[in-house]
Amino acid sequence: MSKFLKYFLAVIAGSMVSAFFFLMGIVIFVSILASSSSQEVKVADNSILVLDLKGPIVERTSDDPFEQIISELSGQVAPVGLNKILASIKKAKKDDRIKGIYMESGMVMAGYATIEEIRNALIDFRESGKFVHSYAPVYTQSAYYLASAADKIYLNPTGMLDFQGISASYTFYKGTLEKLGIEMQIFKHGEFKSAVEPFILEKLSDAARHQSEVYLNSIWDHVLAKVADSRSLNMEALNQTASQAPVLMEDSLMLASGLIDGFKYKDEVLNELKSLTNTEEKDDLNALNISKYSSVYLPDEKKGLEKNKIAVIYAEGAIDGGSSDGIQSEDLSRTIREARRDSSIKAVVLRINSPGGSGLGSEIIWREVQLTKKIKPVIVSMGDLAASGGYYIACAADSIVAHPTTLTGSIGVFGMIPNTEGLLKKIGVTTDRVKTNQFADFPVLDRPFTADEKQLMQGYIERFYGIFLKRCADGRQTTVEAIDEVGEGRVWSGENALAIDLIDKLGGIDEAIAIAAGMAELENYRLVELPEILTPIEQIMKSMSENASARIGQLFLGEQYQILKTINDLKTAHPVQARMPFDVQLN
Repeated sequence: MSKFLKYFLAVIAGSMVSAFFFLMGIVIFVSILASSSSQEVKVADNSILVLDLKGPIVERTSDDPFEQIISELSGQVAPVGLNKILASIKKAKKDDRIKGIYMESGMVMAGYATIEEIRNALIDFRESGKFVHSYAPVYTQSAYYLASAADKIYLNPTGMLDFQGISASYTFYKGTLEKLGIEMQIFKHGEFKSAVEPFILEKLSDAARHQSEVYLNSIWDHVLAKVADSRSLNMEALNQTASQAPVLMEDSLMLASGLIDGFKYKDEVLNELKSLTNTEEKDDLNALNISKYSSVYLPDEKKGLEKNKIAVIYAEGAIDGGSSDGIQSEDLSRTIREARRDSSIKAVVLRINSPGGSGLGSEIIWREVQLTKKIKPVIVSMGDLAASGGYYIACAADSIVAHPTTLTGSIGVFGMIPNTEGLLKKIGVTTDRVKTNQFADFPVLDRPFTADEKQLMQGYIERFYGIFLKRCADGRQTTVEAIDEVGEGRVWSGENALAIDLIDKLGGIDEAIAIAAGMAELENYRLVELPEILTPIEQIMKSMSENASARIGQLFLGEQYQILKTINDLKTAHPVQARMPFDVQLN
């Protein structure tokens, strides 16, 4: 017995010591992070700002230490926040120590509207007379669109450039579900509400194909026009060049096309940058990346002294989609409510980048937007996506701003309930039940719906679609009939949406902030980003429980991770969805 107690106490003592050192390690780790972040970043004269945009761009990022660690371990590039990129470019324009921007963004991972934000910021930066040079061994098409804002575009002599028109790929799960013995029972309203098609078809329906062709051509025409303008090219000739697949062109034809300014190795590009910044060839360039430069304050900048504030509230991801990285309706509603009650916040800019999601969650958020609008201006700024539920939470705003390449609309509703009876039979499982009333077990997943149950479900979908139409009609100050004509689940580009009055203006987040300031009659104000960023220790704990599993899944599953994630999210999804069709990926 004494020996048992000795070993038992030893285990307890060892555990306590281990826990102590673990906690001490976290404290030391956080202390190091805090001290390093508090160190002032020095900007030398004749410096350049480096935009290394080879990874995913999200709406905003915190200085998440665990994100950086996971990225280094997995060999992947950590996400960078659009908010930091735009703020750094704007700051660099006024900073006399920054002579130009060097951009390596050949494999940028972002939608066209996000790229448009950065591209416009670079064009504005060049108005200061400073240079923007872009270099990459390989340019994807969206990356080249960003690079086209530069005054010089260089490509590695053996590199590749993709500029051959926009395509969108769609994944269908019907065959997989049939093999598993799962039938998806579909209820929807909207001819174009094709979000259910991956689960019941093997290819696009005619309606889905038509709407895709319309918004893809709208986006492509916009990209052609902007590239042609930046590169001083003829738009029709540029389109002909795209049809010849520049990725396979001979060097002489590539140069003749006007897409690039030359073939150079990186050392040659760096030497050119040294010449532009009066740096000796033997010396290193004075260069700062976004991570460092974002913490730099200019001498004439005010550090949050203005009393009046405009809140920028971020709504990114699927609404109540079951994933930790999306929009949780209760959390976002609380944030909007707190901004409404804060007397120092004079206006709200709701930044939406969402394909939609839960119909109920969308309604919950809509209510807070509507209540806030009665007290202070609410302006919506749309990112890459603000469709279906994303549009639902936007429609009550005073004004809606979107990029020409934003995907929006998709005003429609669907419900999707799996019938797993076939799967259960395959594995030898049977079920039975006893109930007191006809619909006591509704909805049930281990048998097909009865005719009465189908009628009930479809009736609910129709009623919710009517509510959706009413919300949009009231918000846009038009009739339900007018919204229904452009609804039916149809997706529109931002340019299309402006023509049919679903949005008010084309532009980015700066335009939305300017509108908010004007409506609130503010000349001097400061911006606050909400929800508030977590502390470093909170970020670590949150990342350990949420982000790490996602990043590891991406590491081992690659492109298949998103497909499996979509199927897995169905387990916790609300039965009535206001969601954009498919997870559209544009090249």
